[in-house]
Amino acid sequence: MRNAKVWHRLLGVERTVIEAVEFVEETDTVVASVRPRQRGRQRCGRCGRRAPWYDRGEGRRRWRGLDLGVVQAWLEADAPRVNCPEHGPTVIAVPWARHNAGHTHAFDDQVAWLAVRTSKSAVQALMRVAWRTVGAIVARVAADARVRVDRWADLRRIGIDEISYKRGHKYLTVVVDHDSGYLIWAAPGRDKKTLRRFFTALGAERCAQITHVSADGAQWIADVVAERCPNAVRGADPFHVVQWATEALDQVRRDAWNAARGGKGQSTQQSKALKKARWALWRNPQDLTQAQQAKLNWLAKTHPRVHRAWALKEGLRVVFTLARHGAKTEAKHALQRWISWARRCRIPAFVDLQRRITAHQEAIHISIDHDLSNARMAFGYADPHALIGLGLLALGGLCPPLPGRRHQHALTR
Repeated sequence: MRNAKVWHRLLGVERTVIEAVEFVEETDTVVASVRPRQRGRQRCGRCGRRAPWYDRGEGRRRWRGLDLGVVQAWLEADAPRVNCPEHGPTVIAVPWARHNAGHTHAFDDQVAWLAVRTSKSAVQALMRVAWRTVGAIVARVAADARVRVDRWADLRRIGIDEISYKRGHKYLTVVVDHDSGYLIWAAPGRDKKTLRRFFTALGAERCAQITHVSADGAQWIADVVAERCPNAVRGADPFHVVQWATEALDQVRRDAWNAARGGKGQSTQQSKALKKARWALWRNPQDLTQAQQAKLNWLAKTHPRVHRAWALKEGLRVVFTLARHGAKTEAKHALQRWISWARRCRIPAFVDLQRRITAHQEAIHISIDHDLSNARMAFGYADPHALIGLGLLALGGLCPPLPGRRHQHALTR
């Protein structure tokens, strides 16, 4: 095998001429001088079309490649600009890296793969990059994948949700495909304007093909769906319905906690125990630790009202567990029995909740009948674009394979 072919494989580059390779002892790095092949030269870095020469740009520049053993590898090349008819003066396209990237395709893809599957500290340590850099790479790889893959083809049943990603009421609006289970769109904000952006991008023809939409009870979502998807039936997302019950339960617990403090604002043994009980109250029964089960038993004896509220929350969760296991008729009957139970429970938070659920009962039945439940996600990024990128890679089926690996689900460049 010739040296050039070996270096092509080691550096993970294609359609590239390797002019020279040098080991720099001072920095303990390998630097390869490269250039695009003749057919790939003088193309716009944004659209890839041929364009006339403009200037030398900022001269030679470097791109970080995957490490070669324990040493860092860099690619070095001229980076002139062409005058693209559409984008104006733009740095030329290079086959080894994405536009405006400081890393090669292989480096970007490996960082993105690791970000989906490993911890924050592992990605930073293994790839020797800052977390901010990881976020920028994730957003770049996801944007590239979205252009090459049409996740909106044959879209029929969707879920619309809002998630908080940062303190200070920072939210994303996300859309999932119920049939594939993929996250297909996300954007900062949670209002009509944000959601209209999705339906505008989807187009009127595809909007008309949407048959089912699940969401929480937010009116801004319902209004936009009615406006843009006239043929769709709207279901209430089971996750949010159970979340309503959890919020009602927490209100009952807080009322009991305040009563235990005696209105003096001072902690007592009872109030401290109630404060710590919220973890046992929130958790599913099958996931309780021995200590948390003991806490529930204590609540049953000392605060029966709180324990009854917990039982109501669990009763509502059972409704959707039945639906998830295919017992849809039983789930609807269980929901009706739960409404009657909550109506008579004499716990104001749950009496109010049953009114809310009764108002959304038809939408809940739709979700039960058609298996509609939205996905949830949470990742350690403060930047919404990095968060959206990681969500699309992890939940949208867009994660690239590790460099040098090929499998049937790989996205090819």
